[in-house]
Amino acid sequence: DFSRRWGELEATPTMIWVQPPGTGTMGHLFLDAWHATGDEQFHAAAVSAGRALVRGQHPSGGWNYVIDTAGPESLRRWYDTYGRNAWRMEEFHHDYGNATFDDAGTSEASQLLLRLYLEKRDREWRAPLDKAIRFVLDSQYPNGGWPQRWPRTDGAGLHGRPDYTGYITFNDDVAGENIKFLIFCRQTLNAREGGARLDDPIRRAMDCFLACQQPAPQAGWGLQHHADTLKPAAARTYEPEAYATHTTAANIEQLFSFYRLTGDRKYLARVPEALDWLDSVRLPQRLQRDGRTHPTFIEPGTNRPLYVHRRGSNVVNGAYYVDDDPNDTVIHYSSFRAVNVERMRAEYARLMALTPEQASAGSPLLARRGTVALPRYFTLQDIS
Repeated sequence: DFSRRWGELEATPTMIWVQPPGTGTMGHLFLDAWHATGDEQFHAAAVSAGRALVRGQHPSGGWNYVIDTAGPESLRRWYDTYGRNAWRMEEFHHDYGNATFDDAGTSEASQLLLRLYLEKRDREWRAPLDKAIRFVLDSQYPNGGWPQRWPRTDGAGLHGRPDYTGYITFNDDVAGENIKFLIFCRQTLNAREGGARLDDPIRRAMDCFLACQQPAPQAGWGLQHHADTLKPAAARTYEPEAYATHTTAANIEQLFSFYRLTGDRKYLARVPEALDWLDSVRLPQRLQRDGRTHPTFIEPGTNRPLYVHRRGSNVVNGAYYVDDDPNDTVIHYSSFRAVNVERMRAEYARLMALTPEQASAGSPLLARRGTVALPRYFTLQDIS
């Protein structure tokens, strides 16, 4: 009956949700419906979604998970009640007052503004789009990585742990989403519209994946890395300082993509080391379940799996801990992952058999700026 509403948490009547699937997702869906039908009501609905996002755009240019139309005090009350009492949802335990790259909310909203602008080159969207692009560029570290949240805030550590939101973040495809958005902008915007300034940030971002890959024999990546040492770092209390097998697999896929974008074989050079490491930490057959072949977390130095458990029943009496016991792990954040090393080895061999020119044929990163159209549809994949 619409008397209550939820995003990842329950929301108040004055809130709209940015974190996908949310307002940006619906905006993309409406644009896709307009492309499919030509019915202007769908374009109007996409415009309404875009305008709602613009009204809630952080001054820095990004977005938080949510927008509270009743203002900051109302949002603070929500954080102090709904957010603070959401066990496991530690990203909602503190009102940072800034914007986040987590869960592709900022990326999805930014892509919607880009699409809305490109549809009719309507100047209404130029300023917020430029602001979103500047947010991605301003928040990028010199080495090419991105934090989870930006601008930095003081006193943002939680549960006796340091603030993790400033670490270079691969979790939830933060870096990959930012690269995708910048490439979308480069391929569609001309020099006057800002497309000429994006090549270096894109290249630095791709090179950050190489810099953060750890030495063999543990040639993988963590969910996030210290910006200075580039070593894996801990985040939420159920995310230990560890290598992450699913993140390593995702980053290998990104390296494949970077080779197809650039034709530069440096992005393939250390892929075999990462694949060998994944093979070295594969679970014994007796622990594999539902196609999940690898432990999620691996301890640096020892290659020992780290399994996540919790005790208690709520935020007051509960706590997470990790150990080497694979039994009775938490359900909401699996300690086991499906990683198809054989398929990645086959893709590596296929790409190595191509010349750089063959691999990068049709790359939007090598085309003249502003000459490659965006995909016509954005919401054909499962968003559940």
